[in-house]
Amino acid sequence: MKYNFDEIIDRRNSDCLKYDFAVERGKPADVLPLWVADMDFRTAPGIIERAVADAEFGIYGYTESKDDYFRAVAAWYENYFDWKVEQKWLVKTPGIVFAIGIAIQALTKEGDAVMIQQPVYYPFSEVIKDNDRTLVNNELVLKGGHYEIDFEDFEEKIVRNHVKLFVLCSPHNPVGRVWTASELRRMGEICLRYDVKVVSDEIHSDFVYEGRKHYVFSTVDPAFEDISIICTAPSKTFNLAGLQVSNIFIPNVQIRKAFKRQMSAAGYSQVNMIGLHACQAAYETGREWLEELKVYLKGNLDFAREYLEENLPQIKLIEPEGTYLIWLDCRALGLSEEKLEHLIVHEAKLWLDSGAIFGEVGEGFERINIACPRAVLKEALERLHRAVKKEMS
Repeated sequence: MKYNFDEIIDRRNSDCLKYDFAVERGKPADVLPLWVADMDFRTAPGIIERAVADAEFGIYGYTESKDDYFRAVAAWYENYFDWKVEQKWLVKTPGIVFAIGIAIQALTKEGDAVMIQQPVYYPFSEVIKDNDRTLVNNELVLKGGHYEIDFEDFEEKIVRNHVKLFVLCSPHNPVGRVWTASELRRMGEICLRYDVKVVSDEIHSDFVYEGRKHYVFSTVDPAFEDISIICTAPSKTFNLAGLQVSNIFIPNVQIRKAFKRQMSAAGYSQVNMIGLHACQAAYETGREWLEELKVYLKGNLDFAREYLEENLPQIKLIEPEGTYLIWLDCRALGLSEEKLEHLIVHEAKLWLDSGAIFGEVGEGFERINIACPRAVLKEALERLHRAVKKEMS
């Protein structure tokens, strides 16, 4: 490979949320962290070069994007997702969770029902509850090691709760599903039928494993454009989360006006300069780096699968179709949620994301971020193996 993803970079003492805040988050200081979804790899060289040039320029004033920024973003989505976007659809935000919060405020009122599909990325439920909306859960169903949508429940809950907004996670975090076109179509048709707007978080769209294809929700049926807010960002793909820039596409003019009005009410305008330039550089120069990264991540997934099968057969990998997060079913260990957490944190000395934070249906599961050097992943799995072996003896 041209890029060395085996390089272990010490991120400690860099104010890194992943490594430097264990004690503040109630964990032992010596835990090995594989929780929050950022990567332990340096980003693509073209992005670094642009960020260095910005830093050396020395003036960090108000910044806005021009046509070349839009062309870079638009070309990425047309080339790799067959999605032609219009410049007027684009609204830039500091993050996707921020955009979901703005959409909730713009399109619903206090007490209105907003639906999600747990176990799902936990900020979804937090932003719904914090905005005093009613959370409705169309729980995903685990069948034969594979999660499916209960479409009857999906429609019934929309009708019974008068759901106004559906927050879709596509690809799904943490269960790793890459929804098929038919699944997306069926959800979209139900939402159209009952005038439910859809906020689609597609931040993991660049990480899809062989044999799968990511479909942008609004492309599955032209009618879906009228109810969609499509949330994209370079942050997971190129490890830019700290630069806080997301590209939100809203084809419907009335929804877009309401969204932008709510952003203005929140007092937000331009995204930060380095984030803006990093995003453009990523989409213009980062493809080769990304392709090699995806090969490396596939190797990490294969390694984790084989290690679990050989050494930890009690823990089942829910085979991911996308993302660099893996979802482990630990229920066969027979431990309560509290005992499982103790085993992971205090015996294995690992900082993972407990499945319970993704919803009650996630209890007994753990989410692991495999976007790290293989030696780090190996150490984490060995720690887990030793802790489980001790517990079971």
